Amino acid sequence: MTATAAAATQIKAKGLPRGHVLVIGAASVGTIFEWYDFYLYASLAGVITKQFFSGVNETTGYILALMAFGAGFVVRPFGAVLFGRLGDLWGRKNTFLVTMLVMGLSTFVVGLLPSYASVGLMAPLALVGMRLLQGLAIGGEYGGAAIYVAEHAPPGKRGLYGSFIQTTATIGLLLSLILILAIRRWTGEDAFAAWGWRLPFLISAGLLAVSMWIRLKLNESPVFTRMVAEGRRSTRPLKDAFADAANVKRMAIAFLGVHAGQAVVWYTAQFYALSFLQRMLKVEDGTSNLLMALALAIATPFFVLFGWLSDKVGRKPVLLAGFLLAILTAFPLFKALTVAANPALATAAATTPVVVTADPKGCSLQFDPVGKALFVSPCDIAKAALASTGTPYRSEAAAAGTPVTVRVGATTIQSFSGVGMAPADFAKRQAAWRGDLGKALTGAGYPAKADPAAVNQPLTLALLVALILGATMVCGPIPAMVVEMYSARIRYTSMSLAFHLGNGWFGGFMPTIAFALVAATGNLYFGLWYTVGVAAVSLVLSLLFLPETRHADIDA
Repeated sequence: MTATAAAATQIKAKGLPRGHVLVIGAASVGTIFEWYDFYLYASLAGVITKQFFSGVNETTGYILALMAFGAGFVVRPFGAVLFGRLGDLWGRKNTFLVTMLVMGLSTFVVGLLPSYASVGLMAPLALVGMRLLQGLAIGGEYGGAAIYVAEHAPPGKRGLYGSFIQTTATIGLLLSLILILAIRRWTGEDAFAAWGWRLPFLISAGLLAVSMWIRLKLNESPVFTRMVAEGRRSTRPLKDAFADAANVKRMAIAFLGVHAGQAVVWYTAQFYALSFLQRMLKVEDGTSNLLMALALAIATPFFVLFGWLSDKVGRKPVLLAGFLLAILTAFPLFKALTVAANPALATAAATTPVVVTADPKGCSLQFDPVGKALFVSPCDIAKAALASTGTPYRSEAAAAGTPVTVRVGATTIQSFSGVGMAPADFAKRQAAWRGDLGKALTGAGYPAKADPAAVNQPLTLALLVALILGATMVCGPIPAMVVEMYSARIRYTSMSLAFHLGNGWFGGFMPTIAFALVAATGNLYFGLWYTVGVAAVSLVLSLLFLPETRHADIDA
């Protein structure tokens, strides 16, 4: 919020009309709050796993927690259809007031939900229900705010004005991290894990009231007002959007050529990077959250820089450069992050690799959406133990009937089968086996946690900033670009649907897919192939089919 307000003040000093400062500030403040709500969940994924998914194994629980985060993204396109249609019928302002109210109330309720230990399966079901409501609301929020600001912007400055909306998601994440850090320090780690994690959700009620009050001061978009006065408003925006073949083509290009790539780049740079620090590199949560918060604070103004640049050189060149940068740097930056944040892990993995030898037919993809599968084969037991500790490994195929072993340097540990064992006996045997594995890993130099004194915090911070800078280049021009692509009559519907298909279906599940790929292969970086692949497809499609839009008439 502070970064947005400061940037708005700088523009005002150069002559921006007072009303336009209010437009940017009010739209940005409200959207910051909605993204703050949405990303509290991602920032607390580890705690939420223990609170709501404690009835399943550790690896499955973490994947389920990430899936519950992704559930909000699944329904975002449906929210885009619902609220996009209302935005083209009712107006921009009224629609994003409704989305804010739905978002704020569902977030507040998350802070009141009972845990799995209290009510069993009803706890995760209720949590997913609130996530679905949040996703529906976000489906209408972003499009409304971006359109509202762009339709107020003078020609030649839509990239600059729109870029402030693009900062809101990052600032919302930054605020959530700052609040979590403050509450952790106030309550202490034990109290935070028990009940303090609820406070950021409950505090959102006050932020909701302030944001609603600010947005109620806004007037309707001048473009929408003119459409109503001239009788040009669509009375059936959803049908009109899909009946126009040229508009459907624009939506498809925006979906696959812009938003899919933008989503995976953005979520990789911010959410997956944070998850990677905590889950794979085992950096203490407080340290990793602080480093990410600092990186976001440093990098966020670059959204505005690249939005401004797109007004000068065009939206398309900036977008394509961002995609190319993200593709080329993903693997090098994450590998460098391992060396900087957990050098002992990097050294152990290089000098004493862990090898799982097993018949591939005895190994499962340990992904259980309902939390009922039992992974008790020797291969699954071995790989689950390694994945749960973030230990990299590679697999070697063995003939059928060959005992499954884990080789750590010169030490070889044979796994066991839990088939037919009573749950209590299996838990006892598994704990003993993991204890032996842990001793072997420790002896080979694999750390149970990143040594706080060994974390190169300046270098880690610089690498996080570098990751986010690539995302700012991709994202900065997008609000203006996608507003300019569509006719004003069906803009809210068309823009919101394409945006949330890309962000919901490609970006929302990025952390889940990446973690599942890492758990299955043992390669800490294998999940990045998802990001690189999707971004490469978007780069090619944008290069071939995306039009330049910066001189478009958005009143048409």
